[in-house]
Amino acid sequence: MTVRVKICGITRVEDARAAVAAGADLIGLNFYAKSPRYVELDRAREIRAALGSQAAVVGVFVNSERAYIDERLRAASLDMIQFSGDEDDAALAGWPVPSIIARRLQPGGSVTPHRADYVLFDGFDAKLHGGTGVRIALELLRQLDLSHAFVAGGLNPDNVAEVAALGPYAVDCASGVESSPGVKDHDKLRSFVKNAKRSR
Repeated sequence: MTVRVKICGITRVEDARAAVAAGADLIGLNFYAKSPRYVELDRAREIRAALGSQAAVVGVFVNSERAYIDERLRAASLDMIQFSGDEDDAALAGWPVPSIIARRLQPGGSVTPHRADYVLFDGFDAKLHGGTGVRIALELLRQLDLSHAFVAGGLNPDNVAEVAALGPYAVDCASGVESSPGVKDHDKLRSFVKNAKRSR
């Protein structure tokens, strides 16, 4: 099956529409207040309404209270929840939609077992929770089961095809298709999706 594409860190309705028009399958909304791609709940509702059922909408959270997540899950009709902090299995349990747990990979490291439906592999940065722009070595990815994995980490239109060719569930991009943090470049969006989906 053709790899799915998730465009993360969407902050504007026009960028969400452009991503879907380009063929993106999933849209990521970042609810982590310290992120430059953070979206307020009202904006998240606008984006969800504009997309309807054209793409799945993923809420991205970092060590958030359960009530905070639940409010956004319901108000923005989220299709999936992504946990990008240090959440334990208890935080992942009991949600009515599929969950994604982010894991920052580094050479020689192992993948911690988890109870999420999907795992997102990102480049390692000691301080940042995602959006690092740090690539994961292809040799490291080849050693992993990617059938239920989103692969992120420094992807852009020029390098996404080689990662997509490894057969992950999805490729995930934020900064690699931007003109500035939170503002997507629509030409890059189109190129990214095209190059990802023609790789297999």
